Amino acid sequence: MTTLPACPQCNSEFTYEDGGLFICPECAHEWSAQATAESGGDGVKVYRDAVGNVLQDGDTVTVIKDLKLKGSSGVVKVGTKVKNIRLVDSDHDIDCKIDGFGAMSLKSEFVKKVV
Repeated sequence: MTTLPACPQCNSEFTYEDGGLFICPECAHEWSAQATAESGGDGVKVYRDAVGNVLQDGDTVTVIKDLKLKGSSGVVKVGTKVKNIRLVDSDHDIDCKIDGFGAMSLKSEFVKKVV
């Protein structure tokens, strides 16, 4: 018998497979087998930048596209360096502070890790 992954939300071991999805009967969380493979299989999400480099808390990244700010006329320009990022599990993967703009959230697909 194959072992199914534990639920990434509540860590329940009673998950079952339905089609291409894994389902937790305790918290009703659903996720795909592809999401489990991308996370390394252990429930930890792997964050990647626009070119596929793995991001970690404290990394320095640069912005690869002009980003218009909602509710403001400001624009974060291409090449803006962002230091000491913090990764979060949200629709925007990165929380950071940008000089001249303050605290904001970015999507990892619009940054490139500085190596």
